[in-house]
Amino acid sequence: MPQNAAFEHAIKITPLGSHRYSAVLEDDWCIGTVPHGGYTTALLYRLATTHFAHTHPTHYKDTATPISIQLAFLRRTSTGPATLTVEDSKLGARTSTIHITLQQPSEKTGKDEVKVTGYITVSPASVEVGISARTNWELYPPAPEVDLVVLGKTGESGIWKRFRPPFTEFRKASKHLELHYPKEFKTEGGKPGVVDQLARFCPGGDSQGRWTNEALVYLVDMFPKALERFDQMASSGAPGIAGKSWYPTVTLNVDLKKRLPAEGVEWLYSRVTNKVMRDGRMDIEVVAMDASGEVVAVATQVGLVMSASRNVGRRQKL
Repeated sequence: MPQNAAFEHAIKITPLGSHRYSAVLEDDWCIGTVPHGGYTTALLYRLATTHFAHTHPTHYKDTATPISIQLAFLRRTSTGPATLTVEDSKLGARTSTIHITLQQPSEKTGKDEVKVTGYITVSPASVEVGISARTNWELYPPAPEVDLVVLGKTGESGIWKRFRPPFTEFRKASKHLELHYPKEFKTEGGKPGVVDQLARFCPGGDSQGRWTNEALVYLVDMFPKALERFDQMASSGAPGIAGKSWYPTVTLNVDLKKRLPAEGVEWLYSRVTNKVMRDGRMDIEVVAMDASGEVVAVATQVGLVMSASRNVGRRQKL
């Protein structure tokens, strides 16, 4: 079976022309009835690599991959077919930037409307030359120590323990990864706005899944334990609604610091930080690191806190 077969099928891009493509957003990668934002971002990552391979195959000597992604989720997407368009904003010797849109039919008019839009900047590894230096930045507080071999075999190592995300009937997209958290669910110092997680990729239940670059951008929008904490916070202000909230992404920015190897990696660590939740709007920062402790991506997003009924019931304007 091909590596990450279920995921590869879910992010498949089909060229319709030089700057127009199609895709099918799958139900198994949804939150409620809406495709998960990280999954959608992974699909758009694949759009960028497909576009340069299909339309600009000789522009670079080797594969151009995204190094920066900025997306605005204008309207909620739906499962099913989508049309993707690309505008070449800049074709450069070192970096190129494309403007992308994801369109689907409007529920009111039936005509195509833009659901997601943004910019993706790509660059091939061969042209990225220049200064590399340590900045002396370190994760603080440091991540709790772990033996990944033991954790993978037994589900526990030190204070780390496997976590089974709640509400997977609603948050279907969370079923595609295996998550582990410190038992206290807090970093050193007990900071409540910080959540540490270790994850393995298991798309479609495949226990041999590996984190690839596309899967990485799905991960930076996947933090079930942090959402569980938000559910508890929401229920404290409105008793009885814990676990019934939806957190749609409004904007998502991903800075890809390091390419993952072609064969992928087994483990990725994430630190998820929330600074302010106010008036139904929240910020999230995610720092993703590989098993060697190197930063592979930094993501920031703005999200909303809404009742899940807005997702599964009759749709209304956001």
